[in-house]
Amino acid sequence: MEYLNNSIRGFSPAWFASVMGTGILAITSKFYADFIPLLQDVSVVLGAINMVLFLVLIIPWIWRWFGYKEQALADLHAPVIGQFYATMPIACLVLAADLLVIGPDYLGLTVSLELARWFWGIGVILAIIMAVTIPILYFINPDIKKEALNPAWFMPPVSLIVVPVAGAKLIPYWPFELQVPLLIINLISWSCGFFLYLMLSTACFYRFICCSPLPGFLAPTMWINLGPIGVGTIALLNLAPVSTFYFGNVMAGVINMFGLIFWGFGFWWLIMALFTTVWYFRKNNLPYAMSWWAFTFPLGAYTGATYLIADIFNISVIKYYGFACYWLLFIFWFIVVIKTFVHIKEILNA
Repeated sequence: MEYLNNSIRGFSPAWFASVMGTGILAITSKFYADFIPLLQDVSVVLGAINMVLFLVLIIPWIWRWFGYKEQALADLHAPVIGQFYATMPIACLVLAADLLVIGPDYLGLTVSLELARWFWGIGVILAIIMAVTIPILYFINPDIKKEALNPAWFMPPVSLIVVPVAGAKLIPYWPFELQVPLLIINLISWSCGFFLYLMLSTACFYRFICCSPLPGFLAPTMWINLGPIGVGTIALLNLAPVSTFYFGNVMAGVINMFGLIFWGFGFWWLIMALFTTVWYFRKNNLPYAMSWWAFTFPLGAYTGATYLIADIFNISVIKYYGFACYWLLFIFWFIVVIKTFVHIKEILNA
């Protein structure tokens, strides 16, 4: 019993990054089944595993808030681990996307839609709370140093950018009188997340240039930059078709073109993330931590965005590039899963 209590007390909010990473791998497996049909079955298995994983993790997450509230609040105020509280609402939103893309293959359309609505609604509410609460806590904290700034700070804005990924897909399934308000909510959410990302990105660049390199356990967070780029592009491409009904056909072309431009920035950042990771690896300064899950979701979001860009603009070479990214994602996910199992005792006792 004491071991269980210690595990709950030290339960890291970063655990939900595993739901994010597994969920995006499931979706991209479905996409790239165009190349290997077996990946269709892989996507279904991963989608089912991801649902179970979320249900397992939500128990200690809630328990900690009621049984060990002081520890939970202390983590929320911490400048690094506090950012990872945003992974829980993002996990809800990723599950909603899983249910819409993969769910009908094993749950049926009706059940998948109903569950997706609930996960999306809960995710939206919690994403807004986290995206407002976490910055406010740091605005009023006089002890925050610029060295504490790292790409993990992008996660609260990313939670807002993720909202339209499933939200746009759900719009046609809501009652007609709710569709315009929900479209506006999705657009506002994307806008808030995108401009917050731009401001924090500028601050992060300043930190990279003017401070010492990130400590090794935070090195994987360099990949988080691909998260807002990837999900931001997917969200835009999903918003384009539902926006045309209300704003005219010209809107789809404008949104898709901006999505292409935004996605293009990810090409540069992928190279930066790869070279940075190699540098830390060569320095033997890449110890395992829960931050390793940052290798998965951001790259997965960019990989999914690459597939959609290739599909919409009908550019086959981009789809092959995306398929290469998919295998890099799969390798990263597999390594991180193995590492997590190997280190699970020390993670739970941290």
